[in-house]
Amino acid sequence: MRPGSILLTAVTGLIWGVTAMLVIGVTLTLVTGEVAVPQATAAGIAGVLSALVFVWRRSSGNAGGIPAWALSAIVLFLVLMLFTFASPFGLPLGTALFWQVLALGAFVFSVTAANTISLSDARFDAMSRYEREVIFIRIAKGVGFVVFTIIVALPFYVMVMTSLKSQQTLLANPLDLSIDFSQGFYGLFRSYVELFTQFNFGRYLMVSAFVSVSTVVLTLLFSVPGAYAVSRLRFPGQAMLARSVLLIYMVPAIVLVIPLYAVFSQMGLRNTLTGLLIVYPATTIPVALYMLQGYFRGLPAELEEAGLMDGLSRIGVILKITLPLSLPALASVSLYVFMIAWNEFLFAFMFLDDPDIFTLSRGVVSLNSSEVPRQHLMAGAVIATVPVLVIFLWFERFLVQGLTAGSVKG
Repeated sequence: MRPGSILLTAVTGLIWGVTAMLVIGVTLTLVTGEVAVPQATAAGIAGVLSALVFVWRRSSGNAGGIPAWALSAIVLFLVLMLFTFASPFGLPLGTALFWQVLALGAFVFSVTAANTISLSDARFDAMSRYEREVIFIRIAKGVGFVVFTIIVALPFYVMVMTSLKSQQTLLANPLDLSIDFSQGFYGLFRSYVELFTQFNFGRYLMVSAFVSVSTVVLTLLFSVPGAYAVSRLRFPGQAMLARSVLLIYMVPAIVLVIPLYAVFSQMGLRNTLTGLLIVYPATTIPVALYMLQGYFRGLPAELEEAGLMDGLSRIGVILKITLPLSLPALASVSLYVFMIAWNEFLFAFMFLDDPDIFTLSRGVVSLNSSEVPRQHLMAGAVIATVPVLVIFLWFERFLVQGLTAGSVKG
């Protein structure tokens, strides 16, 4: 046996034991409303012993008997229950018993699975540098995935659960983020119903949809011919133009909003959707042009030359050959521009004062008042998030394909 291999195994079990206990303990608190006290020290000890047993069992060479992962899970469970006196989450057994059992099962499963994946090639004998690095990478990837999931999922979960609460429940126990089905369908979704009936959120959705779709259309109308010209035509300053299209993003939006506010006020464009439809395409056209020119360069020029020889004009070539071949790139650009316009807040906040033309992001901010219950603000945030989230997940394959298109020549 090598001390270094034993230490690496023990550290791996310690990391997964403590991480799983903290994450599951906090989740148990959010789900039940009962303040759990995760026993991280006991979980770390149980994780260490579980990892050591797993590697020992795999290295023993005995193919019969209990599998290594099963023996590791049994040791993990017994050690945790022993060191915490059968209270791994610091709650009495009679309190939220179902959720405690479910959380304990999730802990045992997650730690066992993490140890099995991380230490699948580990042994107590000497390991090469490559084998140790593989274990380090697996641990880093796993911890990174957990942290990223928490950063993304936890705020969304709190937002959704808060929107389903009543004012009395929130004041009684702010930590209780469980779902109370006893209040019925209307009671659960009361905040959403009131947003559409009392706070004009249906109109906000229509305005945001109109502005976002119009921004996509205007952006494509200008960026498609611009990207085609930069990628296919030859003219003075072509290379400089191709490299400088993203320079607008070097200027912070907060620097532009003040002069634009003054100019739009003098021109009568402030507090109008026309003003937004000037600003939004101006900020999205450069990135759309940059994305499309890379894709257009990757298309075979011979196809366009054949179209020109067959009598098509340059516009006909773009409409009948280039655009049909560029549908993945067009879809990804449209999705990207739509998300920018849908989520944009600064210009909408500065330019719009009339509630009848508020975009959704501007309407959500109007709920941030002491006179409006917090669950209404959270419900508005959910309404603003879910549509673009669904659209993104549906068209995500086009976004990835369009972003990577044109990155490799040939």
